[in-house]
Amino acid sequence: MKRLLLSMAAVPLMVGGLSVSASANDGVNILNDVKVKGQIRPRYEYANVKSNGKDKANAFTARTHLVVSGGLLEVDGLTATIGLQGVNNFGYTDYAPANTKGNVAYDKILDPQGAMLSEASVDYTMGKTALHVGRSQVNLDNQRFIGTVGWRQMERSYDTVYAANSSVENLSLLAAYVYGFAGVSGTTTTDTNSVLLHANYKVMDELSVTGYGYLLSSIHDTYGLALTGKVNAGAKLSYRAEYAVQKDASLQTGSAAKPKADANYLNLDLGANISGILAGANYEVLSGTNGTDGKTAFTTPLATGHKFNGWADKFLNTPAGGLQDANIRVGYKAKGFGKVLAVYHSFSAAEKMGGEDDLGTEIDAVYVNAIPGFKNLKGLAKFASYSKGKVAGYTNDVTKAWLQLDYKF
Repeated sequence: MKRLLLSMAAVPLMVGGLSVSASANDGVNILNDVKVKGQIRPRYEYANVKSNGKDKANAFTARTHLVVSGGLLEVDGLTATIGLQGVNNFGYTDYAPANTKGNVAYDKILDPQGAMLSEASVDYTMGKTALHVGRSQVNLDNQRFIGTVGWRQMERSYDTVYAANSSVENLSLLAAYVYGFAGVSGTTTTDTNSVLLHANYKVMDELSVTGYGYLLSSIHDTYGLALTGKVNAGAKLSYRAEYAVQKDASLQTGSAAKPKADANYLNLDLGANISGILAGANYEVLSGTNGTDGKTAFTTPLATGHKFNGWADKFLNTPAGGLQDANIRVGYKAKGFGKVLAVYHSFSAAEKMGGEDDLGTEIDAVYVNAIPGFKNLKGLAKFASYSKGKVAGYTNDVTKAWLQLDYKF
């Protein structure tokens, strides 16, 4: 709780500034150059897990997000930000937002009704160095390890102190201390005592090198390297080649024994855009254990998990035997038409569990486009169909569907 005060420290500064028209009696502006942005995102979501003893879930929710920022105390480079985020289900409760919340007779849809402080921070920029303290929404790289889970209505925020620097041309560095986070399930976690280290060097358009170390207290340390780039060879090609390892946690919260970790990760991706026709192939491996080898499953507890391994969200938690996801995607994108994309996944365990490694298959599809005649308004229709495998815990078909509007201002 004491660490949460760092995030809250920005609130009285901003509220006080706004209440006196951002000007103190001595003539010094408390808050100037005020900017306001927001989002309203209503959504219908359907979820049906076959033969699990629960009813089909239907959720009508809307995210409302408002952020106010401005210069602070007329100091060059000093800014303050505050944001509020709320989710309303309009009294419609035919879904279970979490294991212990809502109507547990229904399947889960992880969008509980509630509100939270999404941003409360002070930032200082001097040249190419940026310092930050407080609560904000943080996404790193492709969000495979650190993300806000923006797909869920209650987006995750992080309580951090960080320094970022880009003084060396094409090199960006980030070091962050994470002392809490909130969102997604409506819960707040404090005293996380974790460290994020991140570096990216752009060699050329065709090659960027990213190295990272994510030290999550009392969970594990993750160290990785990713090569990414874009190549224009008639078609516009993009690629990602990434490898990471997980080891025992270096940092600890509380007196509990540190959990063991010994796992690895591989991600190979190739995409193409040929005059708007989209195609790609991906192979991702999160290693696991056979139960006797002393290994552990590779996990990404702070990822934007919905982006990976199928939109039915069957693999937000890695199976004990690990996960191999071979998938292909095809689609089309054009101005005025919007974007349509379909993805096929074939899942298997890296190590057999109960003599089986079949984790099923999945077909996903999405269409998104701007709504004609309405500035900054987009519509989305999305579908996910997971077909069961043979491994215990993965023997139920899952169908999910979404209809959504997204207005930003």
